Amino acid sequence: MTELKTAGVFVQLLTAELQALKRTAKTMRFRAGEVIFEQGDPGDGIYVIEEGRVEISALISGQANRMLTHMGPGNFFGEMAVLDEQPRSATATAIAETVLSFIPAGEVWSALERSPQMLVSLIREFSRRMRQTDRRFVDEVIQAERLGLVARFAQSIVHDFKNPLNMIGFAADCAAAEGTPPDLRAEAKTIIRKQVDRMANMIGELLEFTRGTASNLQLQPLNYHSLIHDVLREVEEESRGRNVKVRCGNEPPEITILVDATRLMRVFFNLIHNATEMMPQGGCVTLRFVTDEAGVTTEIEDTGPGIAPEIATRLFEPFATHGKAHGTGLGLSICKRIVEDHQGSIFARSEPGRGAVFGFTLPRAARDQATETMR
Repeated sequence: MTELKTAGVFVQLLTAELQALKRTAKTMRFRAGEVIFEQGDPGDGIYVIEEGRVEISALISGQANRMLTHMGPGNFFGEMAVLDEQPRSATATAIAETVLSFIPAGEVWSALERSPQMLVSLIREFSRRMRQTDRRFVDEVIQAERLGLVARFAQSIVHDFKNPLNMIGFAADCAAAEGTPPDLRAEAKTIIRKQVDRMANMIGELLEFTRGTASNLQLQPLNYHSLIHDVLREVEEESRGRNVKVRCGNEPPEITILVDATRLMRVFFNLIHNATEMMPQGGCVTLRFVTDEAGVTTEIEDTGPGIAPEIATRLFEPFATHGKAHGTGLGLSICKRIVEDHQGSIFARSEPGRGAVFGFTLPRAARDQATETMR
């Protein structure tokens, strides 16, 4: 126990107190890689390193243990849980053959009561370590969050690509099959081309969203009735494979709107696919339309469980999900941005006993508004 004196704060002890701690300290030996205590364990005492090295790590952002510091002979650890009488806030692991002196919490408090100087020294050392650990912890949190964002971004791309890739695979198999008529081969080629373009647009939308750059809209006057029927044709095959029926509750309006058709189609795809995923046993997705002098409102309602109350206010925030098994929360944020880029607005609601309703409002083209006014 002669090495106990080298632990900085303990040199403040009077000779009699040091001798008392020597008698109560327990020598403990740990192999390399052996855990000394884990985060959440009771704070039952302080450890002094006589030989070897110890790593202190903590769980960051609920993901994995991250190293906060290494300690060698003469250092002590475990004091935080003793001072605040709370469970261990970190994990201590021997990273070499290590010999420790363990001083029970009761003996530490007795020594502190006898030696105010030791108490002051311990608090100063504790404060110094907290400053260093805080800086390290913040760095680790930032790194963990960055890695988490990259993972979720990649997950979002994989998730969104599943449907178009399935359609490409189906079309490729059809085109390659022996005896496939030329007209079906041509149709398969068209499907593949459309889905490749769709994936390219998805990537562009995601990159633009994450960069926060100004949107590059290519607005063209378009008949909304025709656009809706294009949407239904695109989603029909995918929805049928999931035992989900997509239908119109009323006829789409014959009005002209200024839209970037490629980007607006993404809104429909996201909302319909979200609705489909909330109905794993099958169901129905209904599109409804309401027009007025200002524009057209489209609602997409499913027969799923509705919107969870705890997520209702955060639906359109990045990375917020509303109960999907594999959701990443980027889809609705992108929908919101696309609709707002069209000078429109997006909303969601859920009523007891009914599924979720997602909707958005788009303004009429100025020419169409003028025509409506003259009628």
